Amino acid sequence: MIRTTGLTKKYGGILAVDAIDLHVREGDIYGFLGANGSGKTTTVRMLLGLVLATSGSAEVLGEEMPRQSGKVLPQVGTLVESPAAYPRLSGRANLRVHDALGRESRRGRAGRVDDVLDRVGLGGVDERPVAAYSLGMRQRLGLAHALLGKPRLLVLDEPTNGLDPQGIHEIRDLLLELHAGGTTIFLSSHLLAEIEQLATRVGVLDRGRLVIEQELATLTRPTGRTYLRTHDVHRARALLDGQVESFGDDSLLVRVDDVAALNALLVRGGVRVTELAPERHTLEDVVLAATAAGSDRIERG
Repeated sequence: MIRTTGLTKKYGGILAVDAIDLHVREGDIYGFLGANGSGKTTTVRMLLGLVLATSGSAEVLGEEMPRQSGKVLPQVGTLVESPAAYPRLSGRANLRVHDALGRESRRGRAGRVDDVLDRVGLGGVDERPVAAYSLGMRQRLGLAHALLGKPRLLVLDEPTNGLDPQGIHEIRDLLLELHAGGTTIFLSSHLLAEIEQLATRVGVLDRGRLVIEQELATLTRPTGRTYLRTHDVHRARALLDGQVESFGDDSLLVRVDDVAALNALLVRGGVRVTELAPERHTLEDVVLAATAAGSDRIERG
């Protein structure tokens, strides 16, 4: 669905995006991660033909961009940076204008607009102008714009920006529903927790360089250690001498090959176990390890 080769963008002497090779497959929810200023939005804008690359190439839906933008963009729903809207018009009127600029017939326009407003949680919105909307309402309206043409591919840049926790949950469920219906989603964000709950594959950008591109399940694979929670920490340590890597007041981290055998040993030893689970790599740990040198922290000299 998206493929780039050596995609690069320079602004004068500043290298914003450094020869990245992206591979987004049909059916992915691709989480595109990076700190603010890492080059994510510049990359997204190049993919959509809004910014010209300095060098390299990009294909979207199998077509060269921006050369084939007229063919590609009607099949792509986008939300990039601040949602665009006519501030004096209502959200519903904005969507009607947007629909009129597309390829759909006039017949059914009201139904299409009402449908996407319902899906993003704005079904009951009144006729107040968009200028009076909160940031969260504007973000929902931007997502409604992106969904209006029933796109094959969604390209979203920070789609939950400005939403409260309930709104984030609703948008997450909507994206999962769209994905289940066959929509491929490219989701740019700096929110690790959101990407970890949504993505099937992850790309991580650090100072313009793509430092990770991998299946999420591979990145968050088990570490080979087992987390054990018990009130009998001292007894468990005695039974597992040499296998305990760390422990606290009511938990231990144990390196074992056979979790079932571990559990049987603990039961025979009279250790009351309340939780036993494999430890997994977290996306946060993976990203921090890959981008540690990219921190923007400034120490006192």
